[in-house]
Amino acid sequence: MSTDELACTYASLILYDDGISITAEKIATLVSSAGVKVQGYWPGLFAKLLERRDVDDLITNVGSGGGCAPVAVASMGAGGGATAAVAATPSAEEKKEEPKEESDDDMGFSLFD
Repeated sequence: MSTDELACTYASLILYDDGISITAEKIATLVSSAGVKVQGYWPGLFAKLLERRDVDDLITNVGSGGGCAPVAVASMGAGGGATAAVAATPSAEEKKEEPKEESDDDMGFSLFD
């Protein structure tokens, strides 16, 4: 992450934390008052991004990746005993075969001929 991006990120977080609307002008003002010089397009990009996305959502979903593995769930049965539900597993996992790399031997010439 460049210094420009980092400065605009911090400025955006400061504005959000203070409950001030995040605009390109306000980001640029905060960054310049901190003594950091950034390219002129960064504050506008950050303001445009954050007008479409919720900052709370961005903060709470940091590092969230793709899907997770299925989880086994325990439920109470009719007789009062606990029964465990079996986690759904794929019945037929397809193994992807990687294509074999062609070697120079198959082409009929070599680098050192």
